[in-house]
Amino acid sequence: MQDPAKTRSYKTARGKGGFVRSSWKELNQLIAAANVWTIKHYGPDRVAGFSPIPAMSMVSYAAGTRYLSLIGGTCLSFYDWYCDLPPASPMTWGEQTDVPESADWYNSSYIIAWGSNVPQTRTPDAHFFTEVRYKGTKTIAITPDYSEVAKLCDQWLAPKQGTDSALAMAMGHVILKAFHLDNPSDYFLNYCRTYTDMPMLVILEPRDDGSYTPGRMLRASDLLDGLGESNNPEWKTVAYNSGGELVAPNGSIGFRWGEKGKWNLEQRADGKDVELKLSLLDIRDSVVSVGFPYFGGNENPHFRSVAQSPVTLHPLPAKQLTLASGESGLVVSVYDLILANYGLDRGLDDVNAAKDFAEVKAYTPAWAEQITGVPRQHIEQIAREFADTAHKTHGRSMIILGAGVNHWYHMDMNYRGMINLLVFCGCVGQSGGGWSHYVGQEKLRPQTGWLPLAFALDWSRPPRQMNSTSYFYNHASQWRYEKLTAQELLSPLADASKFSGSLIDFNVRAERMGWLPSAPQLNVNPLTIKQQAEAAGLSPRSSPSSR
Repeated sequence: MQDPAKTRSYKTARGKGGFVRSSWKELNQLIAAANVWTIKHYGPDRVAGFSPIPAMSMVSYAAGTRYLSLIGGTCLSFYDWYCDLPPASPMTWGEQTDVPESADWYNSSYIIAWGSNVPQTRTPDAHFFTEVRYKGTKTIAITPDYSEVAKLCDQWLAPKQGTDSALAMAMGHVILKAFHLDNPSDYFLNYCRTYTDMPMLVILEPRDDGSYTPGRMLRASDLLDGLGESNNPEWKTVAYNSGGELVAPNGSIGFRWGEKGKWNLEQRADGKDVELKLSLLDIRDSVVSVGFPYFGGNENPHFRSVAQSPVTLHPLPAKQLTLASGESGLVVSVYDLILANYGLDRGLDDVNAAKDFAEVKAYTPAWAEQITGVPRQHIEQIAREFADTAHKTHGRSMIILGAGVNHWYHMDMNYRGMINLLVFCGCVGQSGGGWSHYVGQEKLRPQTGWLPLAFALDWSRPPRQMNSTSYFYNHASQWRYEKLTAQELLSPLADASKFSGSLIDFNVRAERMGWLPSAPQLNVNPLTIKQQAEAAGLSPRSSPSSR
């Protein structure tokens, strides 16, 4: 390795497509020697390993990761790197994929197979999909092509590939108007009030044109008395109760530490039962114009667009508050923001809201028809049936989805559009309902006992782990060939001056701030740090000022 002529001899022979046959004994010696040499000269964190999903073979996966963990090497992630992990899941819930087993399909009363070709990709479980139809469950296929799953369904919608989020937004528009505004479902409203952040308040930030844009969540610490919350008030969100009083309801992350029995979703605040208000419409102090980004007008040779201002203004009911800083602030509820974003008319003279589903305004069925090619009548029909079933069965409507949708650019928007439908209808967490993302098999039944074995937690902890996407994007110099800029991804409401630089810059910043893991972490061999410190006369007890 230290002889330039010898290393050049084999490196220049790479890429010719040929292999030299060898024995396992010889190869094991080569691999072990290379690992030892790398650790000695560069450090154990320079030895990295990747394997596909452990459920494929828990024993072989654990053998490799245990070896890496024992020598101090880096275990690279799998599920996210090849785009099987739906990023919308951690964005929404903070976990990677918590979905039911396929047997739960049989408990459903309405199933949409959205970009998931069940007979082909879940062949051993496909019988549940066909059997549930015998008890009256309606099945819908949403796929651009007439795939195998379409043959097993009562109805087939064929949106243009890549336009799933537009279809989901239009279905959400129908559900919100029909089951939240026109004929409110008590089950839906109680679910949203209890299990979502829709009642929580958001601070509005002023824009130069006199309108506002949604900012961050209002916190208990923003208020003069902190709502009496002395334990982590910076991490407690705020809502109005049915009596029009500000409360910090149980369940936000501020209750996780220091207050036993309050980190739950019981509708309680300050030890008392509360009913949270979803909308501020009937207790508003004023109506203000709030801007929302619109991307459906972006022209693209591969997709149809519907022209509209890149910033859509909607009037929202707002409350005026005096903040702890002494300043006055305007707040709106998440629920009101959602209704406005979906283009629902609230009787506030909203010129950008649709009066009926036939108007070509964001995000009506007629608007979605222009982009997806799916007739608006079919969009409205499926959305109504899906929601009506969920209303009558208390959430037993399900969406099965997978790689057909997740392996697309902006797949997080596709998925979040579908997740919203399920949340609006109170389906997530209900047997026979919710989202069912399947790409391969990610579940490990003995995971709790398997983890210490796989990552050598019985020997040392924490193990070195790194997300493969960042690892290869950086260390394989893929970033050098990046054509996309951050400005191309920005919302029209964003300050472009804060997002200069290439995408690798943002990845590195995230690593430096601890938002992402990083390996290797240092530009020196970590095994030599102790010797270097001792040579400099430093000890673990040295103060930072002496370094």
